[in-house]
Amino acid sequence: MEGSEVVEPYVGMEFESEDDAKRFYNNYAQRVGFVVRIMQRRRSEVDGRTLARRLGCNKQGFSPNVKGKMGPGKKPRPNVREGCKATILFKMEKSGKWVVTRFVKEHNHPSVATAHAYTMVRDKDKKIQELTQELLRQDQLCADYRERLLNLLATIEKEADHLSSRVLSVVESVRKAEAEAFMMSCTDSLKM
Repeated sequence: MEGSEVVEPYVGMEFESEDDAKRFYNNYAQRVGFVVRIMQRRRSEVDGRTLARRLGCNKQGFSPNVKGKMGPGKKPRPNVREGCKATILFKMEKSGKWVVTRFVKEHNHPSVATAHAYTMVRDKDKKIQELTQELLRQDQLCADYRERLLNLLATIEKEADHLSSRVLSVVESVRKAEAEAFMMSCTDSLKM
């Protein structure tokens, strides 16, 4: 990265897609030394596709005053927004290309060209992906366990019905045997 020239965005600059435009601005930001924040997106009322996207420095705007909202054991976060005006606006043309229609270069804070902030963001994204995958895996396990449990309950119910009929059969056989034994004892008593 060092030693290579930083290509600066300009009004009228064209990109094949929204992703290309965002990728370009993220790379530019990394080289210049700031972190990009997604500011705004305008969508079509007809089909919901994105028509315009505004990105800016993560220090753009001001953080709301959150004093008094801190609960017990909560530490206040440092205020990272400083009212920076650096921003870029991309719009999709009728041709389908994305064009820079506004670009403000100036930052009101020092820039630090470092990959550290991006590494942190990438690490967080990676962690989110890992946790999402783990959540999906756990959901699948839960679904598998639920299916197994339902199958087991169905088998138990079938076996219980079968067992009930077998128990009834045994009880009936015991009653018959008792009745026969009683009849035999009565017959033996009469013979004496």
